[in-house]
Amino acid sequence: MEGISDNVHGVILAISSSIFIGSSFVIKKQGLKKAGANGKRAGSGGHSYLLEPCWWAGMSSMIIGEGANFAAYAYAPAILVTPLGALSMIVSAVLAHFILKERLHIFGMVGCLLCLVGSVTIVLHAPLEKSIQSVKDVWFLATEPGFLAYAFTVMILVLILIVRFVPRYGQSHLVVYIGICSLAGSLTVMGVKAIGMAMKLTFGGQNQFKYFETWFFIVVVLIFCLLQLNYLNKALDTFNTAVVSPIYYVMFTTLTIVASMIMFKDYVHQNATQIITELCGFVTILCGTFLLHKTKDMGSNPSKPIPVLLPKTDTDCKPTNETTKVPAEA
Repeated sequence: MEGISDNVHGVILAISSSIFIGSSFVIKKQGLKKAGANGKRAGSGGHSYLLEPCWWAGMSSMIIGEGANFAAYAYAPAILVTPLGALSMIVSAVLAHFILKERLHIFGMVGCLLCLVGSVTIVLHAPLEKSIQSVKDVWFLATEPGFLAYAFTVMILVLILIVRFVPRYGQSHLVVYIGICSLAGSLTVMGVKAIGMAMKLTFGGQNQFKYFETWFFIVVVLIFCLLQLNYLNKALDTFNTAVVSPIYYVMFTTLTIVASMIMFKDYVHQNATQIITELCGFVTILCGTFLLHKTKDMGSNPSKPIPVLLPKTDTDCKPTNETTKVPAEA
């Protein structure tokens, strides 16, 4: 009965987290719009949104949501909590429809559904994590060659996106901004896991804050959180919220699962069926992301009037360059 009660608490916290996080996208977009009307837009490199109370309300909503999500993992297993994060996309899309008047095209809805199905498929068949007894165990996993190679690759890709692609394609390609947020986010989550485990062990009587590894993870998380925050604001200020939210969720979730699998190496205990199912889920995500990206502007533009074809008259059939003959006077 205690396990069931813990799961109920975890589900309630996870749903609450999705409501707060989904709402934060729309509230922050409202703040960005107000700030853009009075100063330089975030999409153009401005930071006037920092003086906008509405933006801070959105940030507060996101912080509360992330806190609830963090607490949910303390009660329920990740296989139950993580899929519920998809509810934030639905909350964001519904609020954007009514508050921001942003319309999502029917193909965009199909793309959201594909992304949701693919993400849930991967999460439900993802391997379980190892039991961690100390923050030093996480440090050992994080400094193994496989994860170091992944972390180095992620940082190189983020630098390339920031230096080369943001100035050229940032305002026209959503994947640039969201790619930076998602790549950095996958490393952020690994740091958050380490900090969460350190706090849990500390509350249990084993002080983990006496180790420099814990403080290293804290610094890494702060740096990458600021990086994500900056480019997520640019994405929200430039593109449709109903598209930003699902694509960010899909890319972030996928890369986080990949980072977790590399770091904790639990995939070696999976059978062929689980691996194939995860691959199918990943392909589904790619299809949904492609559909969302290609139809991101279809819902916001009013449909063009259909031309009405009228029957031609005799006058319409005459050549325009025909010379009219004037009868000679008698």
